[in-house]
Amino acid sequence: MKSLFDTEAYQEILNRLNSLNENSQPKWGKMSVAQMLKHCQLPLDVANESMTLNTNVGFIKKLIFKLFKPVMYNDKAWSHNSPTAKEFIVVDAQEFNIEKDKLLTIIKAFHSKKDKTNWPKHPIFGDFTPEQWGKMQYKHLDHHLTQFGE
Repeated sequence: MKSLFDTEAYQEILNRLNSLNENSQPKWGKMSVAQMLKHCQLPLDVANESMTLNTNVGFIKKLIFKLFKPVMYNDKAWSHNSPTAKEFIVVDAQEFNIEKDKLLTIIKAFHSKKDKTNWPKHPIFGDFTPEQWGKMQYKHLDHHLTQFGE
């Protein structure tokens, strides 16, 4: 799995994002391209510690999440319409250019932390290594760029 910390993968994601336009249509799902751009910011905001998630999920859900943790960063593609944290669901209309610029800024901020060794615990899945954080963020962006044909 590629990592958003790798310069080549990082540049690939930027290029794919720059290929989108406000008329890009999804191959699956309900989000518009602008909503997708907003949605993609949110997991990066968690990694960048500028957003928190509700961690009161209960014992059974924590066990289930622990079983699925490797899916977050392994080489297997996520299925279409995979479940997401309620805090990551975007239903309001968004402005394409604003959300694209914000996402590019957030991605750059995340990539700049490639040498960071002291990462916070993920609020749902617990500890991730720096390598796993990079892979997880790449995988999420790749999933949604593929959704929009990029």
